[in-house]
Amino acid sequence: MSRDSDHPQRHGLEHHGIKNVGTVYWTLTTPALYERIIRRREGLVAHLGPVVVRTGDHTGRSPDDKFIVHEPTSADEIWWGDVNRPFEEARFEALYRRLLAYMQNKDLFVQDCYAGADPRYQIPIRVITEDAWQSLFARNMFVQIKDRSKLDEHVPEFRILCFPGFHAEPQFDGTNSEAFIIVHFGQKTIIIGGTSYGGEIKKSVFTILNFLLPRTKVLSMHCSANVGERGDVAIFFGLSGTGKTSLSADPDRALIGDDEHGWSEEGIFNFEGGCYAKVIRLSREAEPDIYECTRRFGTILENVAIDSETRRLDLNDAGLTENTRAAYPITHIPTAKRSGIGDHPRNILLLTCDAFGIMPPLTRLTKEQALYHFLSGYTAKVAGTETGITEPLATFSACFGAPFMALAPAVYAEMLGERIQKHGSKCWLVNTGWIGGPYGVGRRIDIPHTRAMVRAILSGELDDVPTRPDPVFGLSVPTHCPGVPDHLLDPRANWTDKTAYDVQAQRLAELFRGNFRQFEGQAPREVLAAGPRTS
Repeated sequence: MSRDSDHPQRHGLEHHGIKNVGTVYWTLTTPALYERIIRRREGLVAHLGPVVVRTGDHTGRSPDDKFIVHEPTSADEIWWGDVNRPFEEARFEALYRRLLAYMQNKDLFVQDCYAGADPRYQIPIRVITEDAWQSLFARNMFVQIKDRSKLDEHVPEFRILCFPGFHAEPQFDGTNSEAFIIVHFGQKTIIIGGTSYGGEIKKSVFTILNFLLPRTKVLSMHCSANVGERGDVAIFFGLSGTGKTSLSADPDRALIGDDEHGWSEEGIFNFEGGCYAKVIRLSREAEPDIYECTRRFGTILENVAIDSETRRLDLNDAGLTENTRAAYPITHIPTAKRSGIGDHPRNILLLTCDAFGIMPPLTRLTKEQALYHFLSGYTAKVAGTETGITEPLATFSACFGAPFMALAPAVYAEMLGERIQKHGSKCWLVNTGWIGGPYGVGRRIDIPHTRAMVRAILSGELDDVPTRPDPVFGLSVPTHCPGVPDHLLDPRANWTDKTAYDVQAQRLAELFRGNFRQFEGQAPREVLAAGPRTS
């Protein structure tokens, strides 16, 4: 085993059972990884410096291929069900041994880094990959270790092994397909195979933190966060495609992080050191900061169209997938807060992408309503975010991140409620989806209007604005918002056929009530009563 680094780690790969491999590239820098990516023909360098890669058949997450090993140290705590499906420990061991055999004589790339920007809660991790570009992905996404002496002494608490070229045999291995993402909390190991999609690495680490941090009284959250000049922190909950990244990248506020955070007794902190933004049809005018990141050295562009001769990008081309992505260090955003740490949130925004055209674009929430909608996690899966999704699909995802929540949703909801109560955070629901009709009939709410709503929330301009109750959901709808036409705030008024709106609204309300039955034995009575009314 040779080592391509001046500082090979003392805690070597033999501690993971990895032996007889080729060259091991230890925590290479971005330029060094670029050189390997090009030499190995893993990607193309585009105009102005980003590297463009392809992820093959898997251009989004594969939720049906993710498992958690059923083992004694974690089995009693896991939220088992459709999201967290058990995997036999013996089968994991057999699959891991086959993976070790696959590594024989192969060159490997190692990135040693941290998950968590706050040193008090950081978890040391090690990402081992067979592709140089995925090592750069890990370097972009997680918290880098700048001190070489600390890097040399790095002892990972968790290791993530990603080998897209290694495919499972479902009948033999017990997987759902040739692709797999398997978490073993007892061995503190995650193995990923059969898929090159970078998001699997990112979300696997998030799953780890969602299991570990509540034990230390830290609420783990699927949210973005930013902070104003006065130190006023805002967090934005939401699934992929609802606008977390776009709305938190505000040139007038400092970005703390775009996707995953913890809320401790001291405040909030970013889990990551980078951003992973959707870039399909990205607009320079509407999203200038993220747009510029697609033109920067160090950015990885997944499945973005590129002219092989001119090396110019076409961000409007969805020929490969709607889920084109950019992975870049957060320092590419000019307003990023480099510490990744902020105070307790003054405002909490729940983002939903309503495909029915029923939810108001903007509502004010009580604490109980906020917890109801946090547990419901209503949104629409946007085209391409997951394999097989070709158009928006209405869904409920607890905590706005059920696929990554290892514990029961009530655990996270209780922690959120305690923090809202203690710190007096104001809560809002913002619909970034459709208005004037469902998907295919109505239109998606314009980003400038949504940005105006968010600015009004964060500036305090809506604090004293009169509200009216939504007739179905009982939420408080502001009657006016600066920069937004008043009629846009009333979803029913935007439908041509008001009777059709009423029918659709009752249908959506029934979906909410049906979904929330799973929490009837867990949520407080006040939260249960905060749901929609049905006739």
